[in-house]
Amino acid sequence: MPCCHHDHATCSTAPEPPEAEAAQAPLPDGWVRSRLRIAQMDCPTEETLIRTRLGTLAGVAGLDFNLMERVLSVHHDPAAMPAIQTAIRDLGMSPEPLDPAQPDAAPTAPRSWPWALTAAGAAALGAELASWTGAAPWGVAALALAAVAGCGLGTFRKGWIALRHGNPNINALMSLAVTGALLLGQWPEAAMVMVLFTLAERIEAASLDRARDAIHGLLLLAPPVATVRAADGAWAAVPAGSVAVGAQVRVGPGERIPLDGVVTAGRSSVDQAPITGESLPVDKAEGDPVFAGTLNLTGSFEFRVSAPAGQTTLARITHAIGEAQASRAPTHRFVDRFARIYTPVVILIALAVALAPPLLLGGAWTAWVYRALVLLVIACPCALVISTPVTIVSGLAAASRHGILVKGGRYLEEGHQLAWIAFDKTGTLTTGRPALTDAIVLGGRSEPEVWRVAVSLADRSGHPLSRALALARPGQERADVADFTALPGRGLSGLIDGTRFSLGNHHLMEQLGVCGPELEARLEALERTGKTTLMLTDGQAVLGLFALADQVRPNSRAAIADLHALGVRTLMLSGDNRHTVAAIAAQVGIDEALGDQLPADKARAIQARTGPGWKVGMVGDGINDGPALVHADIGFAMGAAGSDTALETADVALMDDDLGKLGRFIRLSRDTHRLLRQNIALAIGIKVLFLGLALAGRGTMWMAVFADMGASLLVVGNGLRMLRR
Repeated sequence: MPCCHHDHATCSTAPEPPEAEAAQAPLPDGWVRSRLRIAQMDCPTEETLIRTRLGTLAGVAGLDFNLMERVLSVHHDPAAMPAIQTAIRDLGMSPEPLDPAQPDAAPTAPRSWPWALTAAGAAALGAELASWTGAAPWGVAALALAAVAGCGLGTFRKGWIALRHGNPNINALMSLAVTGALLLGQWPEAAMVMVLFTLAERIEAASLDRARDAIHGLLLLAPPVATVRAADGAWAAVPAGSVAVGAQVRVGPGERIPLDGVVTAGRSSVDQAPITGESLPVDKAEGDPVFAGTLNLTGSFEFRVSAPAGQTTLARITHAIGEAQASRAPTHRFVDRFARIYTPVVILIALAVALAPPLLLGGAWTAWVYRALVLLVIACPCALVISTPVTIVSGLAAASRHGILVKGGRYLEEGHQLAWIAFDKTGTLTTGRPALTDAIVLGGRSEPEVWRVAVSLADRSGHPLSRALALARPGQERADVADFTALPGRGLSGLIDGTRFSLGNHHLMEQLGVCGPELEARLEALERTGKTTLMLTDGQAVLGLFALADQVRPNSRAAIADLHALGVRTLMLSGDNRHTVAAIAAQVGIDEALGDQLPADKARAIQARTGPGWKVGMVGDGINDGPALVHADIGFAMGAAGSDTALETADVALMDDDLGKLGRFIRLSRDTHRLLRQNIALAIGIKVLFLGLALAGRGTMWMAVFADMGASLLVVGNGLRMLRR
């Protein structure tokens, strides 16, 4: 997460925290989960300090960190809470208990003008001028000490805490370097270095707040007040947080929708871009869902609240993005491992530079100790540590604006490696709503009688094919059906006017012995065009054929073409017959299609396409195709807006049914990966350059500060470019 905030500029060199939290294990009876907001915790160093301090504390079962929102969740014995808060305060941090219903997200507080830093800067500049004009040494020292005290006491305090806990972070190194410079009589330089360090921290913190506010801004879209109908029928404005599920809310033209719900009266057009990323408004009428934070454009309507304020789709999106930063991307893990080795090595080099030349070669102590102090300032890999999380968080925020919810930083980074994307057919490439395309009466009974019997049977079933057949003739007369039986996987059966009729698929007709060569030929011709056929029989002969076809989504073909342009191959996996699957694949341009696939078959198809150096994605509805989604490197859920299950199970949730977002996700991932590599190269390159200058005696503390904080600001600014995507 963002590192080196102005309140606590730190960079971790401690071991990387485990990915799997102990809190995932079952808690002992009576233990609870409490959340604490810790204003000083937004860097891995604070997480490491807290984890180390609380990890051995009696009564603590597990810890969950949301560094983005500075929230710590502790699973503990209720009696241990006072000790937990005391331990956190001992680290120089202030825990603030949160109400269980309070969301993690908290908007960034406005920044006041840094008067203390301004005064310190003036004192440091005065020390420089006094030294240059040859003023009395005591005057130069007084101005320098005033500057250091004015802006550096916080750095010294945090540096002492870090050293006390064995964590040589940037605060500790800066404190040692400035102290050493003062002891060597480098008064103006010590003062200016501390001022520049503090100023750079403030600039960096303001930049990092942009990434944080990009996510907090989502929650602010939902208005705090809702117009609710009271028991007496009157309408009253009440806080949105107090509105109960089931309440009736009214929204006028130009107003933002305060809560999730279902329209009960009225019609309008709604801009759903904050939730789904759709560029065009969506028409809403009775029975349609609406989401908190979206904008009502034209008409007025009423809706029934379906979720409390803290559990709206908007709130869940914001919460998911906040937690996504805890899933460390591969580059992030590499950087942390590198930092654990790099910083101690540089500290040892600094000690050798300070001691070896004076002891072994007769060098001047003052000159070599000064070089060592410069090395200490350069030593902390602050820019390197911060280079990955700020880029990842910015990418997550950019994806959310496109209606793409990415559940972890590693998925955002690994998306650039996708070589295959597999698709479920029904509800993904197609709408999942079959429609009748052909009706053929074969004889034996009149056409009205065939329709009457077929619709009467279909009307008794909730299967999508049966519902589509029943809806094809809404005004058709229905007959009474006796002894109705559902035949799983085959069809339906029932008595109508004393005769047993069956409506079902090819397997059922074969089982009843009514198939013949002519019928087989008709069925094959229909199936080759991607249609599924239901047949009606009285047990003696097939009376009618009803062909139905799922409707391909309008944007499926364009989305597949976009993936091909990105070099991604496509695969369709479906339980439908191979003829239907081949027909749909041809319509949308799929590279490879497999039909008659059981769940285990789909999982094997995914595994067969995995390989070193590339990833395989699977697109489904987040509920079905579980084995395939599990075996895929990245699972995509379609139409996740308002769906708890999809938001929880998918690695990446496409908030509407737009498959074009797959291409956008891959492009965002490639942009993120490119910026990560740029940032790492910048951070390491600048460090190597200035380390070389310092060892050659050409480096100064001014250079050291620019090397450390300048590189940090550079990679932060580069990472924030993702917000403009």
